Amino acid sequence: MSFSSATVERLFKVLGDENRLLILKALEQGERSVSEILEETGLPQTLASFHLRTLREAGVVKTERKGPFIFYSLADASLPNLLEACSKYAATLSEARPAEFRWPEWEAMCRMMRTRRR
Repeated sequence: MSFSSATVERLFKVLGDENRLLILKALEQGERSVSEILEETGLPQTLASFHLRTLREAGVVKTERKGPFIFYSLADASLPNLLEACSKYAATLSEARPAEFRWPEWEAMCRMMRTRRR
């Protein structure tokens, strides 16, 4: 198996946010305007704009201006397949780990990761 760990890490950092995943799910069926994305996700406009910019800058979504409106779409139509595969893999991990296992709190995980990079 040959892949760039830095590239995969960047991709999973972009995909590792619930709000961005909601946006990507909304774009799964095709191109959407910002107002359609807001309606489907229930996110506030400022939060959605922040995450849309992050997804755009990462190259995960693309934009097209139509008059005064900006429409977003997935940059690669195979992304939903990747997300589905990740979901299935995560489900197998959930089944395999002991019932008493608990993921560490987010802040603790961040501290652990910072110490590992040094």
